[in-house]
Formats: sequence, structure tokens, C-alpha cells
Amino acid sequence: MASKSDNPTPTENQNVTRAAGVVGAATLLSRIFGYIRDMVFASFFGAGMAADAFIAAFRIPNLLRRLFGEGSLSIAFVPVFTEIMVKDNREDAMRLAVSALKLLLVSLTVVAVIGVLAAPLIIQIIAPGFSQSPEKLFLTVTLTRIMFPYVILIGLVALCMAILNVLGHFAAPAIAPVLLNLAMIGSVFIASRFSDSETVRITGLAIGVLLGGVLQLILQAPYLIKHGVLFWKKSGLWHPAMKKVGILILPTIFGAAVYQINILVGTLLASLLPAGSISYLYYADRLVQFPLGIFAQAAATAVLPSLSRQAANGDRKGMGETFGHSMSLVLFITIPAMVGLIILREPIVALLFKRGAFDMNATRLTSDALLYYALGLWAFAAVRIVVSTFYAMQDTRTPVITATIAIIANIILGVVLMGPMKHCGLALATSLSSVVNLVLLVIVLRKKLGVIRWRPLFSNCIKTLAASGIMACVVIVICRFLIPLEGSVGQLRLLAGIGAGVIGGAVIFFGMSWMMKIPEWKIVVGLMKRSLLR
Repeated sequence: MASKSDNPTPTENQNVTRAAGVVGAATLLSRIFGYIRDMVFASFFGAGMAADAFIAAFRIPNLLRRLFGEGSLSIAFVPVFTEIMVKDNREDAMRLAVSALKLLLVSLTVVAVIGVLAAPLIIQIIAPGFSQSPEKLFLTVTLTRIMFPYVILIGLVALCMAILNVLGHFAAPAIAPVLLNLAMIGSVFIASRFSDSETVRITGLAIGVLLGGVLQLILQAPYLIKHGVLFWKKSGLWHPAMKKVGILILPTIFGAAVYQINILVGTLLASLLPAGSISYLYYADRLVQFPLGIFAQAAATAVLPSLSRQAANGDRKGMGETFGHSMSLVLFITIPAMVGLIILREPIVALLFKRGAFDMNATRLTSDALLYYALGLWAFAAVRIVVSTFYAMQDTRTPVITATIAIIANIILGVVLMGPMKHCGLALATSLSSVVNLVLLVIVLRKKLGVIRWRPLFSNCIKTLAASGIMACVVIVICRFLIPLEGSVGQLRLLAGIGAGVIGGAVIFFGMSWMMKIPEWKIVVGLMKRSLLR
């Protein structure tokens, strides 16, 4: 007779799928408001000096958020916190959570103070091309100083997210970015009521970032208290388990945030290109982040607690099944999303951003960058699942090695390609370096976790590619009839053409998936039905 521990995989797969659905739905809402924010940003600032300055300044606290918040602390913290929870020592786990929050607050405050003081030096390093324009450099430094404290707020939010995810709550952390987007949108309109100056408006936007961080943190507090994380209980800055977290955290800085570091490298190199290059890459990256955040990040967020539980129980077979399930699901969604973005890239950019200061030339240059970012979408997504698997096993060494190689590859490819391809070369370099990272990680994972059933995974991937290819032909035909290749197209016609392409492509893709018997189509349709019923 089989014991309970012999067959945990279906339950964990259901947990991952359910959690991914919750996170994905909340992230979808967040992304919608994010695009409204970007539409407002593009309309007010276009791709000029102020836009470049804000994007460069915001990259720094955003990168630190990825490194010290979501990227390293969360991934290092979840396996250790889960291990204590699995051993039925909930009270000790709560003490660890409170200590971690206090220690993070102190640490990030120090980082923020240093960042504010060293802002001119940081900008000289991160965007050396700005030194050619004193006005642009001064504005970027000012915005950096305003927004640097954001890293304190969002770092705490990221740790709250990790704690709540282990405790089985996914919705509040995933929906928190909606508050940031609303704060940023509101700040631009409020600032514009008081002044027509672009500098005043962009400064108001930077203040909106700080307000958004405060609102996100406030949202997490009731849910933490409800689950027993009581901030007012006496607890020191240090918990014995933090030593284990500390051992894991430094290596994960590179291993978990390679994509963000590559984007930062792109910003640095783009500062040496013509004005607007940073903005084109930013807008294109935002569009890639839509499917990446909704599906890949949702799956990675959902799978880490499950993999950590299985690793704590020594269930390698279960880990292999959970990994295969998550990877198949992510590739099933991101491959057709990649194809759709490539085909519809220019109409999508025009629909979302082409207004006000964002003209047709900016639309074409942004859609060119989107093409090369979209080529790497499947790799960006797959890396997140593979990295989560390594961290669930508390292996930080492998992701560090592969990430370092990928970052070096990105720098070399970026320098080589930016000459002939300008900003498009930087986007392509980011995609290619992520493929390098993925290949290296998979090679090591095959040796480390040999129980993974790779043949069904590859078979489903090939079928998904075939279904996506047929979908692409249909979408191209729809676009030829509904969206003219030349001339100005109205917003309603763009919306109708894109909507028809997306709906028609989805119908064809799911129809082909059903005919090819790709198992993931049932899971995705089930998630969609449950979301509609809710």
C-alpha cells in the first residue's frame, strides 16, 4: 500500500496551477494599469530627454529591487522559511519572518542613503553618455535621488510577498503593483495641473513612485497580521536561520537577476547611441514583460514553494514532475505569445503609445526593438522556472556560474551588435544571452535531477511550435485585411485589427493544440473558465 508521501505530485501540480492562475490574473490587472501608465508616460514625455532621464534613474532602484528584493532575498528566504514550516515549527517560522523584515529595513535604509549620496557617480557609471549633456545629467541625478528610497519600500514588499506565498496567499502581493501604477498616473496629471514644464512633470512622476511604494507596503500588512506575522512582537534583528539565508543570498544576486542586469547593460550601452534609444528599449521591454509577468513570473512564483516543500521532504521524483509540469505550461503559453508579439508588434506599439510626443518614427523604432526582445521571450520565461528549481534545492552556485557567463555574453554581443544594428542589436544581445543561460542551466539540471521526463517535454514543445506556426499564418492573413501596411490608421481600427488577430490566433492555436493532443491546453482552458466564473 502506497504511503501519502509516495504520490504528492498531483497535489503539488494542482497547487502550482491554482496559484499560477491567481498570480496570473492579479498580474494581468496590474499589467493593464501598467500599460495605461506607460501610455500616459509616452503621451507626456515621448522618447526625449526627460523620458531617457527618468528611465535611466528608475532602472537603478528597480534593479536593486530585483537584486535585494525579489531576485535574491525572496528566493533565498523561501526555501529556508519553508523548511522550518514543514518541520511544524510555525512559531519559530513567524519569528524568522519578523526578524527578516527588521533586518531588511535596516540594510536597505543604509543602501538608500549611500545611493542618494553617490547618485552622480552612479549615473556616470550607468549612463556615461549623459555626461555630454549637463542638463540631462543633472535631471537624471535629481530623479535618482528622489526615487532611491523606493528600494526600501519595494524590498520590504518583496519579502512580504515571499512570506505570504509560503503561507499560501498569492493575490495581495501580485496585485500590489496596481497601486504603484495608479500613484504614478495620478502624479503626472496632478503635476501637469500646476505646471507645463517637462521637468516639473517628470519630478512629480518620481514622487509618485515613492507614494506607490508606500501604498504597496500598506496593502501587505493586514494579510501578514492575519497569518500570524506580528510586527510588534519582541524579536531581534537576527534569527539563527538567517545565517542560512545569508549564505544563499549573495550568490542569488546574480543568478536570479541576470535578465535585469542584462537590461541594465543595455541601458548603459544605449546611452552611447542617439537620443531616444533608451526609451525605445524601455517601451519594447515593457511589452515583453506583459506575457513574461503574467505567465512566467506567475508560474515561477507559484512553483517555488511547492518545489521547496518537495526538496525539504527529499522528494526528487516529485520535484522532477513539478518542474516538467511547470516548464511545459510556461512554454505552451509563451511560444505562441512570442509569435503573436512578433507579428503584431507595430500595431500594438502604435495602439498603446502613438500619441502626443510619441510619433510614427518612435513607433517604428520601438517595434524594431520589440522584435528582437520577443525572440527571446521563451528563454526569459524558461530560465525563471529552471532557476527556481535550483534555489529550491538550495543550490546557488550553478545559477551564479551560468548567469556570469550569460552577462559576459550579453556585454560582448551588445558591443558587437550595437554598431550595425543600433538599439536593436542591444535587444538581440539580451535575447541571445538568455538562451545561453538557459542552455547551460538545463545541461547541469539534467545531471543533478535526472528524474525529469525530458522526452514528453520536448515533444509538447515541438507540437506547440507547430500549432504556433499555423496560428501565425492565420494572424498574418487577418492583419493584411484589417490593418493596412502603409498610411495612418485610426485607434479604433487598430484595436479592432489587433483584437481580431488575437482572438482568431487563439482559436486556431487552441484548436490545433486539441487536434495535436497537447495536454496543457486543458489546463489553460480550465484556468480561464475558473477565472471567468470568479
